[in-house]
Amino acid sequence: MAWSRLGRGLGGIALAAGLLLGAGGPATAERVLRIANMGEPQSLDPHKVAGTWENRIVGDMFVGLATEAADGSTIPGAAEFWTVSDDGLTYTFGLREHRWADGTPVTAEDFVYALRRILDPKRAAKYAFILYPIAGAKAFNKGEQSDPAKLAVRAIDLRTLEIRLENPTPFFIDQLTHYTAFPVPRHLVEAKGEDWVKPGTIVGNGPYTVVEWVPNGRITAVKNPLFWDAANVAIDKVVYYPDEERAAVLKRFRAGEIDLATDFPSDQIDWLKANLAGETRISPYLGVYYYPVNNARPPFSDRRVREALSMAIDREAITDKVLKTGEVPAYSFVPPGTGNYGQPAEVAWKALPMKERLEKAKALLAEAGFGPAKPLKVTLKYNTSENHKKVAIAVAAMWKQLGVETELLNSEVKVHYNQLEENDFDVARAGWIADYDDPENFLSLLATTTGKQNYGRYSNPEFDRLLDQAARTADLAKRADVLRRAEAIALADAATIPIYHYVSKNLVSRKVRGWVPNTKDIHRTRWLSLAD
Repeated sequence: MAWSRLGRGLGGIALAAGLLLGAGGPATAERVLRIANMGEPQSLDPHKVAGTWENRIVGDMFVGLATEAADGSTIPGAAEFWTVSDDGLTYTFGLREHRWADGTPVTAEDFVYALRRILDPKRAAKYAFILYPIAGAKAFNKGEQSDPAKLAVRAIDLRTLEIRLENPTPFFIDQLTHYTAFPVPRHLVEAKGEDWVKPGTIVGNGPYTVVEWVPNGRITAVKNPLFWDAANVAIDKVVYYPDEERAAVLKRFRAGEIDLATDFPSDQIDWLKANLAGETRISPYLGVYYYPVNNARPPFSDRRVREALSMAIDREAITDKVLKTGEVPAYSFVPPGTGNYGQPAEVAWKALPMKERLEKAKALLAEAGFGPAKPLKVTLKYNTSENHKKVAIAVAAMWKQLGVETELLNSEVKVHYNQLEENDFDVARAGWIADYDDPENFLSLLATTTGKQNYGRYSNPEFDRLLDQAARTADLAKRADVLRRAEAIALADAATIPIYHYVSKNLVSRKVRGWVPNTKDIHRTRWLSLAD
């Protein structure tokens, strides 16, 4: 993005008027929330984003059929209600009467248009696979059939939308809170093309509209007075800062320049507990911090190499000595406590003492042809963050015990994830936060059909078959068993290297009200307010 422009269109004028004047009364002081967002977004188009730092912005601008409450639970959004057929396949949504920020009515056709748009293979949307439960979605997105009308989504009338699924999907309503299912304004997209997302042009159906983007500086959004619940939205303006240096963000927070910081340097935890205990918020978080390994690039295509690298990582040392903020060592890919699952599968060698694990890892590398005369060389990539750097340094030291030579490379978050999606790495840092509380959301990352989000390009036909079987299994207990068998296969293949399961780490100013900890770590601005 190379623009920074204040809104001058109809939406910008209406928003400015709504902010400055109240029923003909005098201007009032703006209530401004300042967020350290930990990353520069690639786009404001919900069909092009993929990160939590982008979700915070687009989730303030758009509202799906369902949305998140302050506590992260799923509640009605653009749909006031829905019904589900007895067979669990047909969902009928009654839309609330509401408008886009430029005054144009939001209709069921906007949702039909949006779902066809994101699933169109020509768009190559990173997250399209999340919508595969919809009948016809996978075939359309994979180019197996080209008629968008065969996607099982239709507008019955202006305010009634019907979606039919391939199989009963217990988490489908939760999926609709995700930005892949957000509506987009058809009238604007068709009129402006790719420029529809520029500040001053973009409009959403949510509580805020972006009016300014200073690249690598800030993004500014203002309250949308046409939002259906605008009377209960307390914050007038939100400023999102892309700062990725956690230590610098902490300094800004201490100086009162930031109200919310979505991460902090773990090595400061003792100081934070002693000096900012009330503002330091650490909570359970449904996510996994992991190292994808490039299954498509020799020698990492060799399972023995991948398993050796995984076995040599002392996860307890990382969580207890490097991070020290409550993270849980990961021996499964799916986090413990994930809904509809029970106890996840775990690596077979979890109980082995580290000394035995290192000996076995050395033997695996020797079998793969590596040793003192021919050391394995690895480039480990991570995105800019003191925490990621500390973990990478620790892992490199652990691998050195195997004779592995590791080169560390870091880059800003959007560059880093572009490299992951293009499979341009040996081993790299990644994180996955649940889009919905179900093991399928994690395991689908390792499916052959997932595409670019399967960073390491892992592919196992039996794993894929089990995921397909689980999608057709209505009984939740039997489905969980099938998914657990799939996870066990991926772990035995060392498809990827899980390192720890997250906790969320936020700094929340004492003046912020309405911030509720939750396992999704989603805190939409519409639920927040500022103390006077």
